[in-house]
Amino acid sequence: MTTVEDPSEENLSVTPPKTWATGVPAVTHALQYSLGQTSVRRTALTLLNINQPTGIDCPGCAWPDPDPNHRHMNEYCENGAKHINDEATLRRVTAEFFREHSISELDQKTDTWLNQQGRLTEPMVKWPGSDHYEPIGWDDAFGVLATELNALDSPDEALFYTSGRLNNEAAFLLQLFARAFGTNNLPDCSNMCHESSGSAMQQTLGIGKGSVSLDDIYNSDLIFVVGQNPGTNHPRMLSALELTKRNGGQIIAVNPLPEAGLMRFKHPQKARGVLGRGTPIADQFLQIRPGGDLALFKALNMLLLQAEEADPGTVLDHEFIQANTSGFAEFAEQAREIDWPDILDATGLTRDEIERVRDRVLASKRIIVCWAMGLTQQKHGVPTIREVVNFLLLRGNIGKPGAGVCPVRGHSNVQGDRTMGIWERMPQTFLDALEREFSFTPPIKHGLDSVDSIRAMAEGRATFFLGVAGNFVRATPDSEVTENAMRKCRLTAHISTKLNRSHTVCGQTALILPTLGRSDRDFQASGEQFVTVEDSMSEVHISRGRLEPASDKLLSEVAIIGRLARRTLGDRMSVPWEEFAADYGTIRDRIARVVPDFEDFNARVARPGGFRLPNPVNHGEFRTVTGKAIFTRNGFESLSAPSGHLVLQSMRSHDQWNTIPYTSNDRYRGIHGSRRVVLVNPADLESLGIADRAEVDVVSVWRDGVERRARKFQVVSYPTTPGSAAAYYPETNVLVPLDSVADISNTPTSKGIIVRLEPYAAAS
Repeated sequence: MTTVEDPSEENLSVTPPKTWATGVPAVTHALQYSLGQTSVRRTALTLLNINQPTGIDCPGCAWPDPDPNHRHMNEYCENGAKHINDEATLRRVTAEFFREHSISELDQKTDTWLNQQGRLTEPMVKWPGSDHYEPIGWDDAFGVLATELNALDSPDEALFYTSGRLNNEAAFLLQLFARAFGTNNLPDCSNMCHESSGSAMQQTLGIGKGSVSLDDIYNSDLIFVVGQNPGTNHPRMLSALELTKRNGGQIIAVNPLPEAGLMRFKHPQKARGVLGRGTPIADQFLQIRPGGDLALFKALNMLLLQAEEADPGTVLDHEFIQANTSGFAEFAEQAREIDWPDILDATGLTRDEIERVRDRVLASKRIIVCWAMGLTQQKHGVPTIREVVNFLLLRGNIGKPGAGVCPVRGHSNVQGDRTMGIWERMPQTFLDALEREFSFTPPIKHGLDSVDSIRAMAEGRATFFLGVAGNFVRATPDSEVTENAMRKCRLTAHISTKLNRSHTVCGQTALILPTLGRSDRDFQASGEQFVTVEDSMSEVHISRGRLEPASDKLLSEVAIIGRLARRTLGDRMSVPWEEFAADYGTIRDRIARVVPDFEDFNARVARPGGFRLPNPVNHGEFRTVTGKAIFTRNGFESLSAPSGHLVLQSMRSHDQWNTIPYTSNDRYRGIHGSRRVVLVNPADLESLGIADRAEVDVVSVWRDGVERRARKFQVVSYPTTPGSAAAYYPETNVLVPLDSVADISNTPTSKGIIVRLEPYAAAS
C-alpha cells in the first residue's frame, strides 16, 4: 500500500480565461489523467466501452447518448474519461492504510487527497470510542447494521440517502427495503439540485421530467441555456448544440459568468475542431445578475403580450392556449404590471439586450429552454422555472418537435432513481402498486428530504444514516452544522467505491461498505449481470462493466442492499431478496409490474440503445389539477446585496466531479494551483478597497446572526457580473445556511448567498 501525496497544495497562478472549450487540449488532459490512474490496457477498455450500447454508462453526467446507429466509437468527453478512469484506478485502500491513518488525521485531508488514495477493498468498521477503522467481515457488518435498525424506537429514526450514481435495480431495492422497514425517509441528491425543477414542472405540466429529446435539440430554432456551464458539467451537450447551430438554430446563453464552452466549441473528433476555429455557440450572451432570471422571463412574457396586442393573432398560439392550458387570463393580467426599472435592476441587463432576445423569440417557431442549478438553487427557483413554463406556453412551445423544457441533470441516474421510487413523497399510486406486488402496506407519512434529514440528526430524531453511492457531508449545506449532526448519530454507514470526507465524519459506530464500480464486471449466482440507468431525456439503457473488480471482497450495491434487507427484516416480508441478488433480471420483472411505463422491461432494455419512457406532455396530456398545462402568477422577486456586500454563487471547477476535485486547476477560467479563490469583478474590488490576490475570509450574512466563515481565500479579479462573486464548492458549502432554502422545493440556495470579504488574519 502506497499513500499518494496531496496533489492539491495551494500555489495560485492565474491566466486569462479561455474563449473556447475542448479541442486537442481536452484529449491530452483526459489521457494524462487516465494514464496517471490506470494502465494503457485498462484505459483502452474503459474508453472504447464508455457510452456504447452494451458498454459502461458514464458516471459523469446524465446527458443522453445519440442513437446507436449514429454513435461515435469515442462517445465521451474529457471529464467522462477522467471520471471513468478515476474509478478504474489501480490504487487501493487496504486495511493497512486504515491502521496507518487515524480518522482524525484523515479528517484534515483535502477531498482530492482522500479520493486519490484509490479504491476501497474490504468492509471496515469504527467502533465507539475508536479513532481508527478496522476490518470487519460482511456477515458481521450486516449484523451490526440490522441490530441497530431493529433497536430503533421508530423506523423513522433511520435515513436512507442515495446519490444519482446508483443504478435502477439497486435504487428499486433500496426504496423497497426502506418502505418494508417502515419509513419513507429516502433523501437523495436531487433534493439539493433539481428538486426545484420537479416542483415547478409537476405543478404546471403534471410531470417532473424534461420533455425534449436529442432530435429536438438538433432541430430547434432557438435554445436558451440558462444557469448552466455545459463545457465543464455536461461537455457532450456542446456536440449537440453544435448540431443545432449547423442546422440553422440559434443559442442564447444566460449566466452570471462568461463560460468558454458557450463561446466557441472545438469538436475534437472533427477537422474543424482540431485544425480550425471550431463553432461559435452562443449567438447572444446575457450576463445576468444572480437571481435575475425570474425578472428576465417576466420581461420576455410582458414583451410577447405587448407584441400580440400590437399585431393581434401573430404572436401567441391562441389555439394551443385555449385547448391545452388554464389560468391564462390571470397570468396575463399580472404579467403586464411589471416595470422596466425593476427588471433592469434585477437583471443587470439593458432594455436593448432584452428586446433583442424578444426579436429572436418572435423569429423562432420552435424554442427549448435548458437550465441547471443556476436556476434551481435560488430562493425563488421554483417561481423562476414556472415563469419559464409560462414563456414556453405562450407560443405553444410545449409538446411539439424542437420545443420544450430541458432541465439538465448532473448525476448519471439521478432521474432514474426518482423513477424507481427514491423520493420521500412518492404518490399513493406508486405505494399501492408496491403493496399489490409485495403484499405489505408501505408507510403513507411523507419522509424527510436531505435538509430535513440534517435537522432530524441534529435534534436527535434520526440516529441511523445509510448513504448509498454518495458523499453526503460534502454535498450538503452548512458544513459545520451537517458534520455535527452526523456525529450525533448512533451509526453511520456508507456504500462507496472510494474514500471521501463522509467516511471521516462518523457516528458512534461507523461502517464503510465497499462496492463494485460502474466499470467493474458483476458476477452473481446466475452469471454476469448488467444494470440499467435513465438519462436526462428519459432514455433507459444498459450499463455493463468491463474490468475485473478492485478486490474479491467487494459486493455489488444490489447484493449489499439485498443481504442487509434479509438480515434486518428476516422473514417478516415475502420478498425474495436472495433471488434478486442472484439475477437482476428478476428485479426488472418486478419493476415492470410496479413502475409505470416499464412493461416488458427486460426485453425492451436489451435492444440496442434501450427505450425512451413516454412523456404525457408530448401527447397533449397534462396530469395537473386542471387537466391542462397551468399558467401561474409569480411574484416579482430578485436578489440584491447591501452596500459593501456581494451575492456569492458556488460552482464546480473543470477538474471536478460532483464533490470531488481531481486537481486544483480550472483551466477554462484560468485558475491554476488553488481552489480557495473567490472571483470578483474588478470594479467591485476597487469599490471595496481590496487588491487582486489579497487573502480574505468570506463571511456569509444570514438572519440567524450566526457567523459562517470560509477562511483564507485569495481574491481573483474576474469578469463576474458586478455585485456578484463566485467560488468553488464544496469548499464554500460552509457559507450556505441550512435554513436558506428555495421556497417549496427546500433546495439549498447555493447560488444566492450574501457575503462580505474581510482581510484574512492568521490565528495567533
